[in-house]
Amino acid sequence: VEKIEEQLASLRIAKRSTLSEEPAYLLDIDVSKPAQSESSRFVAVSCSSKSVRVYNRETLNFLREYSSHPGILNGVRFAHACDSIVFSACSDGTVKCWDIRLATQKAVQIFSGYPSNVFISFDINCSDLIICAGTEKVEKDTFLVFWDARGITNCASTTKEPLGVYSESHNDDITKICFHPIEPNLVVSGSTDGLVNVFDINKDNEDDALISTCNSDSSVSFIGWSGKDYKQVYCMTHDEGFCWWDIAQLDTEEPITLLHVLDVRDAVCIENDRLHYLVGGLYHEKAGKLFLIGGTSTGNIHLISCSTDGLSLVGTLCGGHSATVRSFCWNLADESLLTGGEDAQLLLWKPRAVERSLTKKTSMKIASSVQKRVRVHNSSLKSKKK
Repeated sequence: VEKIEEQLASLRIAKRSTLSEEPAYLLDIDVSKPAQSESSRFVAVSCSSKSVRVYNRETLNFLREYSSHPGILNGVRFAHACDSIVFSACSDGTVKCWDIRLATQKAVQIFSGYPSNVFISFDINCSDLIICAGTEKVEKDTFLVFWDARGITNCASTTKEPLGVYSESHNDDITKICFHPIEPNLVVSGSTDGLVNVFDINKDNEDDALISTCNSDSSVSFIGWSGKDYKQVYCMTHDEGFCWWDIAQLDTEEPITLLHVLDVRDAVCIENDRLHYLVGGLYHEKAGKLFLIGGTSTGNIHLISCSTDGLSLVGTLCGGHSATVRSFCWNLADESLLTGGEDAQLLLWKPRAVERSLTKKTSMKIASSVQKRVRVHNSSLKSKKK
């Protein structure tokens, strides 16, 4: 574990993307899954400008942009079996599928929801068979909507209707959806109602499918799987809390809560700096360890180690971003980290890297015109003038 923590602490900037003509917040990042012999080739980023941008994974050179989204984007995901297929969910009630080999602005497939659906979260399962999207609450309804994702590549721009919905398990906005990394039938959802629900979608109905309900007592901002064989679930909340549960203990006498931290900002000691917010988490398979990523309003990134005894700082990445970091993607194959933020920069960090470009980007905090769902910050933590 110490070796892993050393590696994390030794991350340095290897590459920066060039700023686009229309700078935007970088809200979500995914990397293509490597083909058998290759490393991943592409990075996709969803932006506050309602576009998906695709970059070369190694050079961060810009490749493509898909901007035909009428609403706000909420997530971007690559297919697991084909590294040129990427999905994006939109508040217009669609999940669109793009093929980055094609020189077209047209989605190769559109998964449409029901008329009132506003999608604010989504994921695709590890076998690329099922897509699930979570909706904003409309009147009294909030849905998990499912589609059959098979046959993506051979249907030119067809629209797919949903397979069905779950509608009983949450009663507020479904902010996050995360399929199990290796079990295609397991999915976890998190909501502003505070609940984190685990489902087995192979079951016939929603009641039977609901395996467990964990309560974070706060609005859920991030969820993930962790632990050996990914039998644990964790979540972060919009008021920077952290909860961690062991689903394997459900049928035992043991408590399922591994750790519950009401406010991570108070729980992690950082010399000469502060923790202002959490971005997300990553489970390191080789080390069998869960890490959290947080940061400051001036762009520093804090890497935090989790154990059942509590949270501790592993290291801080400085000198990269100049504003709040909103998204990241961790690549276990080469121990690299991609980060994106409100300064419109996409950064690639690698252990002991040396940045080649000599021109450091000046601080650039963007005034965004889009009303986005931003995480709730303590008003006393306004971005200090640099």
